Amino acid sequence: MYAASSSVSAPPRPLRPRPAGGGPYLDPAARPGGPVLAGRPRRVPGQPGTQPLSGRLDLSGPQGGQLRAAIASVQRICPEFAPVQVLRRGSRSVLLVGTTGRSTAVAKCLLDHSSAWQERSRHEIAAYRSFVRQRPPVRVPRLIAADPDNCTLVIERMPGRVAAVQRHPTEAPPRADIRAALGAVCRLNAWRPQAGTFEMPLDYAARISRYHELGLLTDRDLGDLQKLLHGIAHEVGRHGMLQFCHGEALLSNILLSPAGPVLVDWEHAGWYLPGYDLATLWLTLGDAPAARRQIAQIAQSAGAASRDAFLVNLMLLLTREIRTYETAVQRSMHDTAPAAPHPAHPGAATSGEEQRLLLRRLHDDCQMARRAVRAAVGTR
Repeated sequence: MYAASSSVSAPPRPLRPRPAGGGPYLDPAARPGGPVLAGRPRRVPGQPGTQPLSGRLDLSGPQGGQLRAAIASVQRICPEFAPVQVLRRGSRSVLLVGTTGRSTAVAKCLLDHSSAWQERSRHEIAAYRSFVRQRPPVRVPRLIAADPDNCTLVIERMPGRVAAVQRHPTEAPPRADIRAALGAVCRLNAWRPQAGTFEMPLDYAARISRYHELGLLTDRDLGDLQKLLHGIAHEVGRHGMLQFCHGEALLSNILLSPAGPVLVDWEHAGWYLPGYDLATLWLTLGDAPAARRQIAQIAQSAGAASRDAFLVNLMLLLTREIRTYETAVQRSMHDTAPAAPHPAHPGAATSGEEQRLLLRRLHDDCQMARRAVRAAVGTR
């Protein structure tokens, strides 16, 4: 990461066994805490490499009523959808897998209809609709049906395995997996969709000011980031250097298959300062220092402005991550049950101790990024 590239890494943590299965588009029977399902496993014709579908849904109890309502909203826009499994269920949304004729599909239904979550759902639907008109340079699921009013989305189920089960993998993923994921992200970032198709989801100046007001950034952080942002804005105005990004380029949002990586969950897609997706990958790869060095080299290869944009993105993402996990740790101290993952953080649940270890690493990472930001300001 330019002058501080050698220090922007994290000390390796002890390796832990990686849980089998998992991920939003994989067989939930392999995941701990999966839904109660019954019936005999079967494989849907025409879908080589997919996980076997099994049984009938458990629609009993209070949650069964919520599930029936979600299925009804899916079948209003896709009458041929026959639900088979619950892939993921949280307080915000539910993912269902089912059949549509001879193929399989994934339905995503919003459960929390607050304005913020409705906006995210409609943003994702708009992204999939735009991909029908403009094909991105990476594989994405095909849109089958969508209802923005009820925040219901039906897409094809893509074969493959998730690149990482957890948001922060507890051991370094295979180098080939990281290389495939990074290549897909870089191809996407080089794409220039038609003007007016996507917006800029993040107001950088407002986010920096907000984090400072909350005490998450120091006065010096505020000044340094504003200086970098001012220099970047000049370059953006001259060269139009905004970059199209997935917006949540986690390994848990990338499926790997022989035909190539597939990116899913497009709720945050849009135009960002360069390096937003790279910064997202960097902060989650704490146990892969070689991958981090490669990401930092890519970020600075396009020049000083791109390097500084990557640093701004990294500081904001690390600050948000620390805030999220500090809240989770505080909650786990008052709960006897294991802490559940944050709704925006797919992956297996982690214990309070694992969260504390992760939080310590995130603070170390933030200090490294802070030093890199200060060094970058010194060159301006």
